[in-house]
This record gives sequence, structure tokens and C-alpha cells, in this order.
Amino acid sequence: MQFTRLATLATLATLAVATPTRRNEPASQCNTGPVQCCNSVQSADSKSVAGLLSLLGIVVQDVNALVGVTCSPISVIGVGGDSCSANPVCCENNSFNGIVAIGCVPVDLSL
Repeated sequence: MQFTRLATLATLATLAVATPTRRNEPASQCNTGPVQCCNSVQSADSKSVAGLLSLLGIVVQDVNALVGVTCSPISVIGVGGDSCSANPVCCENNSFNGIVAIGCVPVDLSL
């Protein structure tokens, strides 16, 4: 009985720590890859993103995770052509050739 309670508590603590907070972070804090400029950023459970993920055969564990759609990398240091007029984000998984980026957090390019 005690082991079950301990296991449940450990699971809940892990989920609480793993749940991303949605806040604008400085672009310099992005350590998962290049900052991405995405045309759209939506929750994984939104109808359009869920349909796209399904077509691509991508399973996202956290339905509340932010997913960037039609993304391209941008340089934080660069100026001029390296700007983003859409949605600058830092994402955990950018391995889908710019079609989608998973686990995104909005970033502030001015910081």
C-alpha cells in the first residue's frame, strides 16, 4: 500500500516538473537548436495541428504542447534578413524538416 502511494506521488511530481510553462524566454536561452520562425504556433490538440500530426504519423505525448507549423531556423545574432515577423519559438524537436516543430516555447528576440 505504501509503495503504491509513493509511486503515485513520484509520478505526479515528475509530471509537474515536466510540464512546460508558457512564457517568453530570451532567445539566447534556447539550447535545443536554432530559434525557429513559425507561421503558426498552436496546441497539439487543436483540430488543424492534430490532423497534420496524424497525417505525418507523429504522436505527441502532451496534448497541451505547443507545435510550430511551417518553421524555418533564424539566427538570434544576425540582423536584417534573419528576422521573424511571425512566431519566434524555441522548440524541443525540430526534426521534421520545417513542417512542424514540437514542444515550442515563445521567445523574445529583443532580449
